[in-house]
Amino acid sequence: MSQQTMRQKARRDARSVTSKRRAALLERAKRLEDLAVQVMTAVGERDAAVAEAEKRAGAALREMTTVEGVTLREAVEWCGDQIGVREATRLRRLAENDQDAEKGDEGDARALAARAAPAESGGAGGGTAVG
Repeated sequence: MSQQTMRQKARRDARSVTSKRRAALLERAKRLEDLAVQVMTAVGERDAAVAEAEKRAGAALREMTTVEGVTLREAVEWCGDQIGVREATRLRRLAENDQDAEKGDEGDARALAARAAPAESGGAGGGTAVG
C-alpha cells in the first residue's frame, strides 16, 4: 500500500469516526431538548395548579372574613397549623386582586357600551367637549 493510499484511508477513517460522533452528539442534544421541554411543561403545569389552588384558598379566606365576619387571625386559627397570618394575608389579596380584575373586565365592557350608545343614538352627549 502506498503512502498516499494509507493517508487517504486514514482520512476516511477519521471522517467516519467524527461523523459518527457528530451524529451521536446530535441525537443526545435532541434527547436533552425533549427532556428540557418535558421539565418546563411540568413546571408550568405545576405553577398553574398552585396559582389556582391559592386563588381558591384566598377566596375561602375572604369569605370567612367578609361573609362570616371573623378576623383574619381567627380564620387562620380555624385552619390549624396549615397557614400563618402572613400567608393568609397574601392569599386573601390574591383573591381580591382576581375579583377586582374580573370586575374590571366587566366594567370595561360596560363603559365601552355606554360610550358607544350615545354616539350611535345621535342624542345628546354624542359630541366632544370643547375646553
